[in-house]
Amino acid sequence: MMDITDISVRITGDDVMTFIASGKPISISTDIKARLNRVRAYLEEKSATRKAPIYGVNTGFGSLCNTVIAADELGTLQRNLLMSHACGMGAEVPQDVVRIMLVLKVRGLLYGYSGIQPETVELLASLYNHCITPVVYEQGSLGASGDLAPLSHLCLPLIGLGEVQYNGRRMAAAEALPAAGLKPVALKSKEGLALINGTQFMSAYSVYCVYEAKQLMEKSLLIAAMSLDAYDGRIDAFHPNIHAARPHSGQVHVAERLLALLSGSEISTQEKSHVQDPYSFRCMPQVLGASLDALHYVEGVITTEINATTDNPLIFPDDDLVISGGNFHGQPLALSLDFLSIALAEIGSISERRTYKLIGGQRGLPAYLAENPGLNSGFMIPQYTAASIVSQNKQLCTPCSIDSIDSSNGQEDHVSMGANAATKTYRVLHNVRSIVAIEWLTAAQALEFRRPLKSSPVVEAMLGRLRAEVPYTEEDHYLGAFMKKALELL
Repeated sequence: MMDITDISVRITGDDVMTFIASGKPISISTDIKARLNRVRAYLEEKSATRKAPIYGVNTGFGSLCNTVIAADELGTLQRNLLMSHACGMGAEVPQDVVRIMLVLKVRGLLYGYSGIQPETVELLASLYNHCITPVVYEQGSLGASGDLAPLSHLCLPLIGLGEVQYNGRRMAAAEALPAAGLKPVALKSKEGLALINGTQFMSAYSVYCVYEAKQLMEKSLLIAAMSLDAYDGRIDAFHPNIHAARPHSGQVHVAERLLALLSGSEISTQEKSHVQDPYSFRCMPQVLGASLDALHYVEGVITTEINATTDNPLIFPDDDLVISGGNFHGQPLALSLDFLSIALAEIGSISERRTYKLIGGQRGLPAYLAENPGLNSGFMIPQYTAASIVSQNKQLCTPCSIDSIDSSNGQEDHVSMGANAATKTYRVLHNVRSIVAIEWLTAAQALEFRRPLKSSPVVEAMLGRLRAEVPYTEEDHYLGAFMKKALELL
């Protein structure tokens, strides 16, 4: 398995997720510690000998950048920074996302451009290793001067403050640290800023959403194949010649995948009385392929981001430079997350349309897939639920990145709002899961009306997985419970 702290190797979001799933601890090499010590020593010498103030080292922050801080107050300045910036509100960030934040924050600091003490980054790694998960809140970051509020909550435990989840319960960090044999660190100049200036909140959500979106895409294709056979659809539209004539890579892949998933189906090879299918079936390669291409683009942006330093200012000892810039600005992530949320929403949108077609009483299927329509409403209302969720996704997909609100007395006059893009993409992802689960439940019901013909072995196996937990419904049942079970199985 890849060493997640080996900064000489380019990692992917999948590598991060695999590392976390492995349960391995974060281990920082002696070579990296030596590098951090060298950069730290350079920064301390520079701040002691340079006459001009250095932003964030011996000055205030934001619009207070021209306020010079006395040398004996630099540690207090950094401690005050963490406390004053921990202003998150709203729902708690899921613990699995917070653990991604910890991994990404540690890795970002190991590049050695931040002036961090090895002791500080080691304690951050120890939080991860001891499963001490800081309580972080969704709201508060503008996605520009770093994810200031959420990263402050993430790092408060380093100074013995804030709250954490530990050993299955929520407690004060001051209680959790000694229970794990850990002690708070005394921050030095620049360290507080290094900890909270960065894009790890946005990046963690991005890593999670891209990873889960790839899994969801594959499952949605399998369920789409089930729906096609349940609808007695045609596979002609997936012929390689069509897609070679318009060779978008995602489109070509989806067409090939659908043909593979339906290989061996008795239903797809039987003679059809209809010439073509509605777009929600016929254009699956074009629609889902476009979402797949968008997903791959976003994955590339995220890969660059998690192999980067997004702190400010940055320290380059070999060039004798401490430079204030703007690598904390989340615009690349904000645009990409908006793009990803739209791509995900379209997976849900076309899924709901297939559900709608399956309950419409067409192609030999009874209205609402009910054995006795009228007395039974059958699968009428699951489609309502899917339509409601699709509509909510449309509302959520208004781009966050087109917004900006002036902050810090005009010093931070253009912000990305990428943090909002991150949390809304997470919601869209989970919404699409629910929509696809409803399609799975509906397609499974519809496929039973094609008996004795069988679909492909792959599709029949997918049907069997559902049927092990959810029965075919001859009369009305408590469908809400079946929908939740389908989502759980998905």
